Formats: sequence, C-alpha cells, structure tokens
Amino acid sequence: MKVEEIARLLEGKLKGDGKREITGIAGLENAGAKDVTFADSARALPRAARSAAGCVLVPEGSSLPGLTTIAVKHPKLALIRAAEALLPKTPHKPGIHPSAVIAPGARLANDVAVGAHAVIEDEVEVGQGSSIGAGVFLGRGVAIGSDSILHPGVSVYAGMRIGNRVVIHSGTVIGSDGFGYVFADGRHQKFPQLGQVIVEDDVEIGSNATIDRGALENTVIGQGTKIDNLVQIGHNVRVGRHCVIAAQTGVAGSSEIGNYVVMGGQVGVGNAVRIEDQAIIGAQAGIPTGKIVRRGLTMWGTPARPLAEFKKTYAELTNLPNLVKKVKALSGRKTATSKRR
Repeated sequence: MKVEEIARLLEGKLKGDGKREITGIAGLENAGAKDVTFADSARALPRAARSAAGCVLVPEGSSLPGLTTIAVKHPKLALIRAAEALLPKTPHKPGIHPSAVIAPGARLANDVAVGAHAVIEDEVEVGQGSSIGAGVFLGRGVAIGSDSILHPGVSVYAGMRIGNRVVIHSGTVIGSDGFGYVFADGRHQKFPQLGQVIVEDDVEIGSNATIDRGALENTVIGQGTKIDNLVQIGHNVRVGRHCVIAAQTGVAGSSEIGNYVVMGGQVGVGNAVRIEDQAIIGAQAGIPTGKIVRRGLTMWGTPARPLAEFKKTYAELTNLPNLVKKVKALSGRKTATSKRR
C-alpha cells in the first residue's frame, strides 16, 4: 500500500512522502524503507527519529522532521489496523486430513478444517469456519462455535463449551479436573468434579495454559478476555469480560474476577477471592484467600495492598539496613554514657 492509502485507512494526518510504497510491519530499530512502525508516546519519538522506517505512526500533534509520518490518536491501535490491511491472515482451508479420527456421531460444519491425527469423539459439534489443528483432542460432547482456531496439541475434555472466534494455542488443556479433595479417614478423598468450562466469544488463550472444569458449578472465561501462556485457572473460577491475565498467573478455585481486570505476570490468587471490575494487579502480587479487591484499585506486593501504600512500605524496607546501623550506633552511645556514670 502507498503511505497515503494507509493514512486514509487510519484517518490520520500525513506528513512526508505519501507515494512511498509500504509492504511490511516492523519495530523502530529494525524497520526498513518499506516498513511502517509506530511511536506510541513522546518518550519514543527520539528513537523514532533515528529509525530507517518508510513511515512512522505518531501521536496526534507530533512530527519527525525528515521522516514520513501519520499522526493518529492511538498509534499502537493504528498499527494493528495497518497490519490487518498489509498482512492478511492465512486463508482458511477447509478439509479433513485422512489420519484424523472422527466419531460417526460428531457434527462438523461443511467448511471445518481438521489437521493430521486429530481425535474428535462422539457428539462433538464444530461450527462454520473453525480450524482444528494437528493432534487436537476433542472429548465427547464438546461444542465449538464458528471461526475458532485450536492450534496443534490442544486438549478439550468431554462436555466443554467454546464460543465463536476463540483462539487456543498449543499445549493448552481445557476441562481437566479441579484440585479438590476432602481429608477424612486418614487420606485425601477426591471431591466430584462434574462442572464444565465455558469459554465465551472472542477469547484467546496462550500455550500450555490449564483451565479446570468446575466441581459442581462451571468455570467461565468471559467474552473478549485474553489469557497468556502458562496460566492456571482453578475450578469454579469466573473470569469477567475483556480481562488480561499475564503469564504464570495462578487463580485458585471459586475466585471471581470482574470485567476489564488486568493481572500482571506471576500473580497468585488464593481461594474464593473477589476482584472487582477494572482492578489492576501488579506482577508477582499475592492475593490472600477470601480477600476482596475493590473496583478500580491498583494492587501490588505480597500480601497485595494498594499501590501507594506498597511503594511507601517498600521504600521503608529498602532503607532498613541504614536504620539498623543508626539503632546500633545509638545503642553504643547509650552504653558508653552509662559506663561513664
């Protein structure tokens, strides 16, 4: 596409060579003369000024003398739109690989793609335009909506429900038993794990994540939520709409996460926690069992506390060695004064 075409698509303000041809997307440091890149803040502009990119998407009111730029309200979002136009997705290719094992009672739409060695059990339903990768396992009675993609090696246990336009990456397990036991008669006895996992529309789940089925209720992943690699979601957890959960986060059973919640990497959430809408949980924070995180709060630390409080406490802890020296010095002076008396 020419830069002027990209500017029209993004409804941005063009400065520079609108006739330049753009064929790719790249980062600021490695972009070349035929690439478009972005600078999403004033801090990034000095780096962008040194870029060899053919076009830079910049915030409204910004410019880079000597470079071709398109000023837009949200450069990072604009790059997504440009990428969709410049780099179209691999076309969906319907068809069933001859090595796939599909039960007679499975119901697949006529344009579904099924890869090599996939196993699809009885009563499975797969909607229009969905892709089932190589080695995927779909247990009895699984339902998958339209235009969803299960990458190679995904396992979905019997009876689970996956919506439309869902993407699940390799190695992820949906519907394994929750970690529920009752200690009695000198041993751990397994509590029934009879619920489902319900993954709503437009969810994306990274590689090697595990989402446990409910015990007597359902585990629910809300519409539009994005879950990173290596995340564990326990039984009966309810995750709201449009949440972001980063890698190595673990959410224990029966916790409730509201809408638009952001959780950093390696967050630990205890049993029966409630995190209300629009809360932000910083990386490596620990939320104790039963705690309620109120709407819109930003929390950090272990145990997690409001960000301002955590930063103050952290600064005091950092200064603790100096405080110890002062206490020792004062203690030594008192001892010397006592001896003189």
